[in-house]
Amino acid sequence: MSDIIQLLPDHVANQIAAGEVVQRPGSVAKELLENSIDADATHIKLIIKEAGKTLIQVIDNGKGMSPTDARLSFERHATSKIAKAEDLFLLETKGFRGEALASIAAIAHVEMKTKQASQDLGTLLKVEGSKVTEQEVVTTPVGTSIAVKNLFYNIPARRNFLKSTSIETRHLIDEFQRVALAHPNIGFSMYHNENELYNLKISNLRQRIVSLFGKRTNEKLVPINEETDIITIQGFVAKPEFAKKKRGEQFFFVNSRFIKSAYLNHAVTSAFDELLSPGYFPTYFLYLTVPPGSIDINIHPTKTEIKFDNEKALYAILRATIKHGLGQFNVAPVLDFNKDSSMETPYTFTEDNPPKIPIITVDPTFNPFKSDPAPNYPKKTFSTKPTDNWESLYVDLEPSNTEFEPISREVTPITPIHTAVQIPLIQEDPPSSKTYQLHNKYIISNIKSGLVVIHQHLAHQRILYEEYLENSTIKEAMSQQLLFPLSLSFIPSDIALIQELKGDLESTGFGFETIADETVVVKGIPTTISESQVSIILEQLLEDIKNEIPDASFSQVDILAKSMAKSMAIKTGTTLDVKEQEEIVNKLFSCKDPNSSPYGKTTFVTMGIDEIDKKFNS
Repeated sequence: MSDIIQLLPDHVANQIAAGEVVQRPGSVAKELLENSIDADATHIKLIIKEAGKTLIQVIDNGKGMSPTDARLSFERHATSKIAKAEDLFLLETKGFRGEALASIAAIAHVEMKTKQASQDLGTLLKVEGSKVTEQEVVTTPVGTSIAVKNLFYNIPARRNFLKSTSIETRHLIDEFQRVALAHPNIGFSMYHNENELYNLKISNLRQRIVSLFGKRTNEKLVPINEETDIITIQGFVAKPEFAKKKRGEQFFFVNSRFIKSAYLNHAVTSAFDELLSPGYFPTYFLYLTVPPGSIDINIHPTKTEIKFDNEKALYAILRATIKHGLGQFNVAPVLDFNKDSSMETPYTFTEDNPPKIPIITVDPTFNPFKSDPAPNYPKKTFSTKPTDNWESLYVDLEPSNTEFEPISREVTPITPIHTAVQIPLIQEDPPSSKTYQLHNKYIISNIKSGLVVIHQHLAHQRILYEEYLENSTIKEAMSQQLLFPLSLSFIPSDIALIQELKGDLESTGFGFETIADETVVVKGIPTTISESQVSIILEQLLEDIKNEIPDASFSQVDILAKSMAKSMAIKTGTTLDVKEQEEIVNKLFSCKDPNSSPYGKTTFVTMGIDEIDKKFNS
């Protein structure tokens, strides 16, 4: 029998490695940004076109590379970060595997320009599908510029799996934010389709957070700071009143590297116990510094998962630190009765600043059994002696000249007890009603074969979804102009997303005056919604797109229709009168697909007479 095991060619092996390292354009941007940080750059520029499908370019002013290093950087497992296996547990750099550039070059067209400060001229290198097609000397500034074009050009199946432009742009912005948050000492800028999204100057941590998430973020932040032998914790958490129904703004950094940890996230969430309403999540930006030898970051190709040596201790310290931070800044609720401030021990207690001993005074003459003297009311005395002007005593008692007419009243006879009106135990709808609402959640209606039970929230979702689709694609949506334009605040990345969705939103009835910086001014809204619901709808829409909830969506219009239907549908627990119940029933069965909601959940179930009869005959 012939041998069947063979070594894979290098270009095939690189494509397989690329499947682990490069999942989408955001993965490419992350690897290139981290390489620039390792090159000691002080300013890094990210340029993308068409959500990275056409171009991803990173330009830095770092150390640059020699011609030999530039060529070797595209080889597999070529790295300057480690020399032996032990170095994997003492890492202080971002990249170390030597797989990023080799994997990227295997599935894209890559052009690199690099130059060191000691060189007069730089190096130009072009690689296509792991093959170097050109290498020459060029004039270029100190640092490195890497342009990745036509991502997945030789793997059409991978390219077809990419999401829409808005979703891929969101992932690129997420990666940019994570890298920029981890390094406030480096200036960053980002451009998408020649539009500047961010221009971040060198700053401190708080300023970097505000620059990325808007000026209003500053008032939300509570500083966290703790230093122990095994960990140093710095950063900020948001006040409980600013919690959101999404997990977007939750960031953990370990040794300046963004990580994901459900275990540590639980520690933060437990510190907010009884401070958040159900369904809300805290916002935090936490930076943990631990000895490099106490963690293992080589357990996942994306390096976002880390294994700690002493997770339980870190959990306890992190939870206690956040609780202390919330309490120190009077964020956590306390029972605050009238108390003497001199009896409180200050947080900054030292031996030189001892607490004051409270002084207690006692009244030795106090007798708890002694009754209080009776109140001294003024007394009016009446004389029993006859007086000459006795008529004056009756001055105020003389009858007035006002004539009063007698008022005639009809007395209603009292109903005997034995004829009292009987109150029904069950409040029923009028006899003409064909529907009945059960527990303010289900609508029950009779049909020829039995009865139908309709989920009012899911049914209304289906109705609104098809109405919004029809208004967006067939009919011209009705819009109501606001007397006073509504101004809403969003973070810059959300502003860019709303800008992309502007056309689709206008097709449903929205009208925008301006969309710029951190503000969206709405001048018109659909006739089916109220002004107070605009912010809820837009936030829900952005969240759906970020989390890719409608994975099977065919267009942004479909995403918008689903999101608006979910936000505007009648909620469980809403009481409906008979007309509203019948309207939902009639409209549901007029839909093209009444059987399921826009997200695939069943809207109604039926029970036949035979099925009901069996319940009583069994």
